[in-house]
Amino acid sequence: MLTLVVLCEPVIDMTETRKILVTSALPYANGPIHLGHLVEYIQTDIWARFQRLRGNDCIYVCADDAHGTPIMLRAKQDGVTPEQLIAATKKEHEADFAGFLIGFDNYYSTHSEENRAIASEIYLKLRDAGHIHTRTIKQAYDPEAEMFLPDRFIKGTCPKCGAEDQYGDNCEVCGATYDPTELKNPVSVVSGATPVEKDSEQYFFKLGDFTNMLQQWMREGHVQTEIANKLDEWFEEGLQDWDISRNAPYWGFEIPDAPGKYFYVWMDAPMGYMASFKNLCDRTGLDFDAYWKRDDETELYHFIGKDIARFHTLFWPAVLDGAGYRKPTAVYCHGFLTVNGQKMSKSRGTFIKARTYLEYLDPEYLRYYYAAKLSSGVDDIDLNLDDFMQRVNSDLVGKVVNIASRCAGFINKKFDNTLSDALPDKALYNELVAAGDAIAAHFEAREYNKAVREIMALADRANVYIDENKPWVLAKEAGREAEVQAICTQGINLFRVLMTYLKPILPATAEKSEAFLNTTLDWRTLDQPLLGHRINKFKPLMTRIEKENIDAMTDASKENLQQAADAETVTGPLADDPIAAEISFDDFAKIDLRVARIARAQHVEGADKLLQLTLDLGGVSKNVFAGIKSAYAPEDLEGRLTVMVANLAPRKMRFGVSEGMVLAAGPGGKDLFILSPDDGAEPGMKVK
Repeated sequence: MLTLVVLCEPVIDMTETRKILVTSALPYANGPIHLGHLVEYIQTDIWARFQRLRGNDCIYVCADDAHGTPIMLRAKQDGVTPEQLIAATKKEHEADFAGFLIGFDNYYSTHSEENRAIASEIYLKLRDAGHIHTRTIKQAYDPEAEMFLPDRFIKGTCPKCGAEDQYGDNCEVCGATYDPTELKNPVSVVSGATPVEKDSEQYFFKLGDFTNMLQQWMREGHVQTEIANKLDEWFEEGLQDWDISRNAPYWGFEIPDAPGKYFYVWMDAPMGYMASFKNLCDRTGLDFDAYWKRDDETELYHFIGKDIARFHTLFWPAVLDGAGYRKPTAVYCHGFLTVNGQKMSKSRGTFIKARTYLEYLDPEYLRYYYAAKLSSGVDDIDLNLDDFMQRVNSDLVGKVVNIASRCAGFINKKFDNTLSDALPDKALYNELVAAGDAIAAHFEAREYNKAVREIMALADRANVYIDENKPWVLAKEAGREAEVQAICTQGINLFRVLMTYLKPILPATAEKSEAFLNTTLDWRTLDQPLLGHRINKFKPLMTRIEKENIDAMTDASKENLQQAADAETVTGPLADDPIAAEISFDDFAKIDLRVARIARAQHVEGADKLLQLTLDLGGVSKNVFAGIKSAYAPEDLEGRLTVMVANLAPRKMRFGVSEGMVLAAGPGGKDLFILSPDDGAEPGMKVK
């Protein structure tokens, strides 16, 4: 039974200068940023920039989520320390965010001394208040890897719907959640072994202690209606104790007074918000307690994806409350991203990394398109690449930038860069300025799509004005110079209003516009038009998206996948048919198979599956990239014999040139075997 929850919005005084702290969910330090991630960071950045533009004091902090078993295993696989892995990933994340103009005031890491201190302090407060207890439970254990397995490191058949290859905590097919011990035919992702059950003492947070507080907090409007209704199902079932510990080996912080026990990553990850802000406070003199202990003078907002709502709307406010900290003013959830109406796909080239996008397209194109789609709800949004191109070209280039380009030339060339002393249509200007209150309300409510629609409707009004008054025609008639100057002054002032409204979405274009207008775009001074004001020479502010750039971006995304695939042995059906297209005996006879000795093997920086092999064919050396990293460490390969295709044409890859292909067999993953030839084989020997 579902209960419809009616929420009351928290009352916020908009007349006072507000002190706001805003965060986005912490990206995991185990992979690159992609366009799906960017929905959240662009949404948050627009909101933070809007608040600053309105004169509010808004601080935006974030950090890499740097703990957990996946980090530990990935580092081991790559032959680096976890510290090295998370440092390299953080550098990449920061570069990607900067490329998309995400304006963090501080970007930090959960693997920091500030976070260690905060996590320990909060845990001890919860423990001393009686909200922590221990009990012995049965957990999945990998007998080969000799380690307890996190839920996501077990796969098997869903106990609810029978879907195969599902994780140990939830089914991606039917959406069911369950305990890993309920999974049918479970296997360890680490070794492929069948997990066994083993007793383990673990630490639990008594979430049920906070049921009444959470229900009251939820109904006060701190979460969206859709999320509140979903959470109500949890309250009906009764809030269960939350396991906050993990056994060694584990990459994270050891629990105080509990040797061999570590904080579960979801325990210390949200505290990374606090740690990042604490780091900023220590460097700038900001008052940490004012934002995290007193809710009467500051506001705290979390922007997150709907998939992690329960952590941020149940566990997190309960942990904060139990440790004596304030709860969030609001937690704002958003939906997922689809591309061309489907889930992002590597094979279709729509699983697009942030860095790949930046190589081909302007980041503000995506910022605008996301803004045009985003609402305050949790619905998914779709990046339709054809619509993306058409909307950016039509709205930004064809409407907004076009206003400035149509008017600036006359002012620059004919009127010594100086605007006239009066507006010919003050009512139209006032109409655009008056619309600012409604647009501001949309931004505040995260209804960016409504704000964009209103801004573009105003841009249409401005273009109609210029079309009707035709300054390019009047400029050819003697004695009409003052009219031309006035009409263009009107157009440039309308452009100024529109770009001020778009400034949170298009910060780089706004900065270029400020240079052109020779003024700062300030929402609070829009009632004062630029009159008798000198502007600077107009330079193009934005260019059209070309279809070739979008195609090149998707092709590059396919190529990133293909580069790894080209270097890997096919371990499953070829194409859709389990039997590939037939070749003749003559075709097969062209393949030159040779015995090769692996003289050197090494990791490939930036590649998840590849090893770089230097192969000795009896005096001839070949460089080959092989997709066998899941099965072999470099040190296990050197000196071994293998078989390679020696006459394969060299292929230029992102990592270098591959001069052949190593043969391997097996179903994939760790079950992938380089075939050593019979005894007596020598490097360079032909295989028949």
